[in-house]
Parts: sequence; C-alpha cells; structure tokens
Amino acid sequence: MKKESLKEAALHYHAKGKPGKIEVVPTKETSNQRDLSLAYSPGVAEPCLAIEKNPEDVYKYTAKGNLVAVISNGTAVLGLGDIGAAAGKPVMEGKGLLFKIYADIDCFDLELDTKDVDEFVRTVKILEPTFGGVNLEDISAPACFEIEERLKKELNIPVMHDDQHGTAIISGAALLNALEIVGKDIKSARIVVNGAGASAVSCTNIYVSLGAQKKNIFMYDSKGLIHPERTDLNGKKPDFVNGTMPRETSLTQILDGADVFVGLSRGNILNGEMIKGMSTDPIIFAMANPTPEISYEEAKKSRPDCIMATGRSDYPNQVNNVLGFPFIFRGALDVRASEINEAMKLGAVRALADLAKKPVPDIVNLAYGNADLKFGKDYIIPKPVDPRLISTVAPAVARAAMDSGVAKHPIEDWEGYAEELDRRLGQDNTLSKVIETKSKQDPKRIVFADAENVSVLKAVKEVIEEKIAKPILVGHRKRVTEIIKNYNLGLENVEIFDPKMPINDERKAILKDYTDKLYEKRNRKGMTYADAEDLMVTNSYYAAMMVETGAADAMIGGMTNKYPTTVRPALQIIGAREEVSKVASIHILMTRNGPLFLADTTINHHLTPKEIADITELVADQVKMFNIEPKIAMVTYSNFGSVPNGESAVLMRKATEIVHDRHPDWIVDGEMQAHLALNPDKLKEFYPFSKLAGHRANTLIFPNLSSANLAYNLLNEAAEMDLIGPVLLGMKKPVHILQMGASVRQIVDLVGIAVIHAQEMQ
Repeated sequence: MKKESLKEAALHYHAKGKPGKIEVVPTKETSNQRDLSLAYSPGVAEPCLAIEKNPEDVYKYTAKGNLVAVISNGTAVLGLGDIGAAAGKPVMEGKGLLFKIYADIDCFDLELDTKDVDEFVRTVKILEPTFGGVNLEDISAPACFEIEERLKKELNIPVMHDDQHGTAIISGAALLNALEIVGKDIKSARIVVNGAGASAVSCTNIYVSLGAQKKNIFMYDSKGLIHPERTDLNGKKPDFVNGTMPRETSLTQILDGADVFVGLSRGNILNGEMIKGMSTDPIIFAMANPTPEISYEEAKKSRPDCIMATGRSDYPNQVNNVLGFPFIFRGALDVRASEINEAMKLGAVRALADLAKKPVPDIVNLAYGNADLKFGKDYIIPKPVDPRLISTVAPAVARAAMDSGVAKHPIEDWEGYAEELDRRLGQDNTLSKVIETKSKQDPKRIVFADAENVSVLKAVKEVIEEKIAKPILVGHRKRVTEIIKNYNLGLENVEIFDPKMPINDERKAILKDYTDKLYEKRNRKGMTYADAEDLMVTNSYYAAMMVETGAADAMIGGMTNKYPTTVRPALQIIGAREEVSKVASIHILMTRNGPLFLADTTINHHLTPKEIADITELVADQVKMFNIEPKIAMVTYSNFGSVPNGESAVLMRKATEIVHDRHPDWIVDGEMQAHLALNPDKLKEFYPFSKLAGHRANTLIFPNLSSANLAYNLLNEAAEMDLIGPVLLGMKKPVHILQMGASVRQIVDLVGIAVIHAQEMQ
C-alpha cells in the first residue's frame, strides 16, 4: 500500500464510528432495575465488604484478575520517537486491542504526561489496587530500566516493559531454533548486536540466560563498540563491554567470522558486502522497523545460506511481540503471580521454540496464502495467527511462576486449564480431548485410502505422535514417499500398499484374493471379473477390502475424490449393519455451548418418517458414545403443528411420534424451528409441554439432506465454528469419508472416532 493511501486509510479507520479502537462492555445483566440495584447501590456494598474482610476476594468479585494497564509517557513510540503522551494513545489502545483478541485480557491504557521517573513510578504505584498487571510501553532508555526495576520491587503484581522483554523473548526462541537448524552451539556462537537501547540490552540478557557467553558478544551503539576504554557508557551498556577486540574495530570488521547478527538500531546500516565474511550459515536478525538493517532480498542475495528474520510480516520469520506479551500476561494473571521473572520469560522462550517444531495447523497455512510451513530456515518461530499459542505459552509461563515461587494461586488441573484457555477464544476442544483419550486406550489399525495427500500424511504423523492409531497407507508408493521426504514427516516406517504395483508375490496374491472377493459380492449386480480387476487397483476399493478382510480395523478416505465416489466402495464391500435401514452421517459443530450434532448431512436425499426415526436412533447412540446425553430436536419450519399440512412439517411430526413411541424416556421433541431448539427459555415460555422445554438441544435432526447440508456449512463458515465430520453411522465396520479440503485437525478427530468405533465393534 502506498504511503498516502496508508495514511488516509489509517486515519479513517481510527475515526470511523466510535473514535478509537476499544470500549467498555458490561459483563453482567443490566436490563432491569433489579440488575442495576445489584450492579450498583445497594447491592454493590456486599462485595465491597467481602473484599474489606478478605483482600484476595477482589479477584473473585471484580475484574482485577483479568485487567492489565498499558502505561506509557510517549517518549519512545514505535519508530516515531518522543511524540508525547497524547500522541502515543492510539498505540496504547492498539496494544489493549491485541491483549483482548489474542488472550482475552481486558485493558485500560494510561498515558502519563511526565518524563520524571519519580512522578511516573508514584502514579503507577498508587494505581496498583485497580489492575492485575502492568504493561509498560514505549518509554525511552535509560528511564525505562529504572522505572521497570522500581515498579517490580514496589508492586505486588506482574510488571513488564514489553519493548525490552517482548522482542527478547521472541528473538530468543528464534535464535535457539536457528542455531539448532545450522548445528551451532549458543555457548560458542559469536554474536554481534547493533544497538544498545532497552530492547537490545534485554535481548542480549536473554541470550546470556540461554547460554551465550559475554566474551563472544560484541555490542555496538551509535558511537561504536561497547568497549572498556570508553567513558561515555550509561544505563545498562557497561554490562556488555568487551575488550577482546580493539576499540576502533568497525562493524564490518567485527562481522568477519561472526555467527549471529542482531540488529535493533536503524534501517540500512548493513549491506551485502559487510555480511559476506560471516561464518557458514549466518543468522541475521535485522529487526529495525519498518526498514530493517539490511533488506531481506540483499541479505539472501549476498548470503543465500543465511537464516534471516525481521520485524516485518511480509518476509519469513517475523519477530513479532504479539507472540509473547498476551500469553505471558495470561499465564501470570491466571496464577496471580507477584512478578514476571526471568524463569517465566525463559519458559515462554522455550515454549515458543518448541511450538515452531510441531506440524503447522492448516488455518495458519491458509492465512499465509496456503504456504506449506515447516520447521526450517524460513520458519523458526510460530506465526501470530497460530491458535495453539495461548494454550502453549500461557501454561509454560504459569508453570514457571509456580516453580519459581511467585504464584499465589497455583494451577492443579493442567488439562482443564488448557481447555479453559481454548474456550476463552472460542476454541473449545473438549470433545476432541474425549475422542483422543478414548482412542488412546486401545489404538487400532487405520487404513488411509488417500495417502498421496499432504494433509493426510501430516495427520498420520500427528496420529502416531499422539498414539491414537496404527496407520496403514494406500497410494502410489513413489508419490507417497516423496511427500514424506519433502515435508520431513518421518513416516518411513509406516507400511504402504500400492494396489497398482504390488511389491512381491505375497502382495500380488492379496490383490488377486481381494479381486475374487469383490467379484463374488457384486457379480449378480452386474459386475464382471474384469470390472472387479479394474476397481480393485483403485485406492478406495483396496482400502475398503482391507477392512472387510480384517487386514485393517477401519478406513479413512475421501480427500481427493468426491464423497459419493469414496463412499460407494465402502457400501458395496462392507455395507450397512443388518438392523440398519439407512446409513447416515453427522457433522459435529464445536459451539461455545458445547458440541452440536447435525444429521443427516451427506447421505440421504428423501426419507420416510420411519427412516428419520431410525437415523435419530443411530445419532443418539453416537452422542452417547461421547458420554453426552442426547437432547434431540426434530427441526423444520413448523412448531408443533403450526403449519398443519407442510410436507417437511408432517414428515418430522410423524418421525417424532415414532421416536416417542420407541423411547418415551428420551429428551426428544418436534417438529420445531431450530431457534427454539437452541433457546430453552423461549421454548419453555411458548411450548412448556415440550420434552425439550428447559433444555438446549445438542442434536438436530433435519428432514432432508439439503437442509442439513446447508445448516452445517453455513454455521461452519459464517459463524467460524470448528467442525468434526462427516461421521458415517450404521456400517458393519468403521468407515469415514472426509470431505475434500478437510484440515489436519479434522482428519485426526475423525481417525479418533474411527478407532472408537472399532473398539466398540470389537
């Protein structure tokens, strides 16, 4: 975007609607006089008296435990410098916005119009009862060092100057991973730091805590090398004097043979010639913003072997503070830490470094233009959109706070805590946890009919790591092995069956046996032996026959073909259970109120009332398998006869009667509109006789494929709900057909369900 266009867009963005970027939103009911009397006078006196009696109750009855102050005096704002407190307010509001959207932390921004350290510290200190933590922002050095040190000593809540420690934590994680990739030891790495301000000092301190040796660190400010002969060193600069090189040594000279360059200074102070003398596989962190010390293009042109990181989002390896501060404060607040200490910062460093080594979620790849991100030179730190950050970094910080003795409210249930963190951002994966836990109890052999797909193989890797199942791959051997190698998936020991190219006589005999069995099953339905031979060398038919013959316990397919193309072989070879009139499918939507089961979403176009009742029983059994009590609504456009003769209304009305007759004790009712099924108060108000009155439905049965399919797709996309499915119900043996484009997470969840089904059938 051109500079003028950016300026106009930014000013419009901040001014449109309500000026600014944040507002205060009530968290309790305020709709009537009783609500207001509880919120304020006279009811508010009760929590006041409780807190007076027990000061820790302030965390129980107020927002203090989730409230951070973002405080600045505007003396070092972004790349703008000393622009004053008021001019810095948009940045502080922006910081509050990031706290909220990344970690569900509420913020007040406070801009203090003073450069006096004593006045600044005094002001923040007397505000301590208001906040659970303090994020210092954009304060110039050396005042920022003194302010933070004094506040950490004088306050009993977490305090962190993010400009110092945020960049340090993120770049520390990046440095650990970069050194690992190039095979160098931080203890012997020669590091050049250009810049000696707050961020540079904090970064260097973190590197030392991680094992870097001060004798190998050379720091430069605007006047040259930080050297013991200099008499003009202030602030923290004396901590990094290094006399092993002459005082006059230039930046170009010091870079000769250096392993790492860390830039926290100004743009374009390096060029390609200056970095040519660095060691093999040099690590270059050019973090000046918006213009790095050396451009990505020039660095790569001069040293193609380098690992490059910048502060910019348009190049690989962005050192972005949003990877740290929201989750560091989240963890600190959740254990009521009295400070953010070195152990907590290092916990965040290592959590970020470890997360970058794990398979990247599809949602992250999609956000970066379908990039196939994987741990390596161009991916050494996680991306800010990674949904796993909150449940990875915050627990690491909380645990470090507990281990170092600064936590006043220790966490006991770590799994519950991780689930709570995901729920904060609408990422409730409780059902996924149930699936994972059940499947791990007795892993089964799962055959993957679409092993030539990258997402499938990434899911297979996760399945193996989590010990959910024992995978078997079906596909073109050469293509599968190439993908495994190209993506460093480490699946070389997983068995691969290639129907088109059996590798030995035993495999040829198996293929012949499978062909014979298919012909026997289908010869009286028009299939010739030649047809059977042609079909059996396709992945879906071969995989289905593996399940039928017991060579595998369940099948996962469907990523590279249309749904009917993959489900047909399963129906022809395995088929439905004898007592099942109609095979059906469900999708599971992960809502803020828990999982919502929708049926039938992929199989049946036209159904009779009896068939809908049969499908309802199949779905109820599946819901119970997850240890959830089914609360079923038979949904359509009518409520209990309000449209007497509508086709779908009559269909669902009759189906409800059949289910009521078969299962009089079930919580199931219809016909009804979906909004009533999901609103227990309205249902009870208008239809108090309903078996669902007072309950929120967790299972919706639709009258036809069209309505069910529209519903789950609409909710999945428009409401951005996580999705599991389609789960195929009623088969003799477990088969699940993925939809094209399914994410790795969705594949893994479906594998878990397949394992559970195999366990049940066994």
